[in-house]
Order: sequence, then structure tokens, then C-alpha cells
Amino acid sequence: MSTKEKLIKCLLNKPNDFTYDELRTLLKYLGFSEDTGANGSRVRFYNSRINRIIKIHKPHPGNIVKMYVIKEIIDLLKEDKLI
Repeated sequence: MSTKEKLIKCLLNKPNDFTYDELRTLLKYLGFSEDTGANGSRVRFYNSRINRIIKIHKPHPGNIVKMYVIKEIIDLLKEDKLI
């Protein structure tokens, strides 16, 4: 099983310990690029192939992604048939 497949499987299980680094890696595998801009913790991921923008706040002070963000990401990726 590839890293991409492992990350997708992990995300779909909605873990309590999914890190921002894992999310960033998964989105990169799916064709997204990260744009941190100048707005503090706000981050934008853009996929030019499907013209999709995903906006989230980086978790802080830790690195664990909030559950509502995980659910939103799953919904968007399923909608775009990326997972």
C-alpha cells in the first residue's frame, strides 16, 4: 500500500490524531498546492486541474487537525471524486 493510499485510509477513519503535516502531504499527492499567504494561520490549498480551493486554519498551538476540518476535507474530496 502506498503512502497516498495509507493517508486516504487514515483520513477516512476520521482519526483524532491526524496531523497537519499528514493532511498537507495527502493534498499534495492529490494535486493541491499550498498557499500560506500573509494571513497568519489561514491556509489555502489549490488544485488547478479541477479548479478547487480548500481554505482551512492551520492547527495551533499543536499540529492535530480539528475533526470538523477532517469531515469537511473528506466531503470535498469525495465531491471531486479524488477519494
